[in-house]
Amino acid sequence: MSDSSIPNPQLYRLVRTLAAWYFNTFYDYTQSGLQNVPKYGPVIFAANHVSFYDPPAIGACIHRPINYFARDTLFKGLFGKALREIGTIPVARENADIKSLKAIFRALKCKGIVAIYPEGTRSLGGQIMEPKPGAGMIACKSKATVIPTRLFGTHEVFGRTDKAPKIGGHIHIAYGEAMAATEIDPGKTHSERYLEASRRIMARIAALHPPCETIV
Repeated sequence: MSDSSIPNPQLYRLVRTLAAWYFNTFYDYTQSGLQNVPKYGPVIFAANHVSFYDPPAIGACIHRPINYFARDTLFKGLFGKALREIGTIPVARENADIKSLKAIFRALKCKGIVAIYPEGTRSLGGQIMEPKPGAGMIACKSKATVIPTRLFGTHEVFGRTDKAPKIGGHIHIAYGEAMAATEIDPGKTHSERYLEASRRIMARIAALHPPCETIV
């Protein structure tokens, strides 16, 4: 059953619509490479992580629903219930536990989309960091299509140390060409199979740049 990894699709669409309105109203919000995003099938958005804004900025312009991550400590009360309703996956601290990984693979098996960050945590200074093996493991085992994704400008308006976002500025999301499992996975005999897979994904993310002309 396609894209069935979101418990409440109507609420998800409302949240996405509000996020799109917010970014388009208060920022110069642009994208490139949207044609690279598959319309069907399991997809992994693998992105650099520099801001609290990254998850909604990635998905506000994507009409297919996306499963995001959030700290498990946020899943309390009505807010926590709302996070679950829109398909958010709770994760302990910065590391996905077994329960989180099962939720990721379940979403991909349902031909859904997940957004993951190979670096594992937000960059303090906005720079590209060395990845961890988790993203590579998910990509190799699921064999889902990976879309390298790079965010520009989110760190400047809402970085890791900022207590509140700055209004105004340019936010650009670059969606790279799709990567198949065959070009990501170095093979079972590789001594650092999953880390090498993550490095291959991260290299494609690092190679992305905003074009001279952007698609609004």
